[in-house]
Amino acid sequence: MIGFERTADKFFWYLFFLSFTMLYFTYYGMMTVGLTPNYNIAAIVSSAFYGIWNLFAGFVIPRPRMAVWWRWYYWACPVSWTVYGLVTSQFGDVHERLDSGETVVEFLEDFFGFRHDFLGVVAVMVVGFAALFAFQFAVAIKALNFQRR
Repeated sequence: MIGFERTADKFFWYLFFLSFTMLYFTYYGMMTVGLTPNYNIAAIVSSAFYGIWNLFAGFVIPRPRMAVWWRWYYWACPVSWTVYGLVTSQFGDVHERLDSGETVVEFLEDFFGFRHDFLGVVAVMVVGFAALFAFQFAVAIKALNFQRR
């Protein structure tokens, strides 16, 4: 309904980003449970970060329009990498003209700052966030003990 092209590579890019996004969200939840004394505090901490991630993901305020001193958090936000990957993998190579006269590629680069040739780095970062959260969960389960005796 939003104009996805029916090609195998775009389908598998979409599947990749969707799967690894769900994976890092799951690992993030597991990590917060492992790092906090109980699940109530984990829910509060993860909810706070989900709100911050949504704010800095780049679809409310695109990266070029963010204040310069907040752009570092855009690059540290896992959701921004997912949005970058999903939008770029689906629309980053479309050269059709919009009503404004510019192509879709030019619009993505001017408005969002997205480049299709950066897609490999974006994929590595999304996998890296999943691995980072899984590793932090494993370390937290092994090293931290919140039981009282």
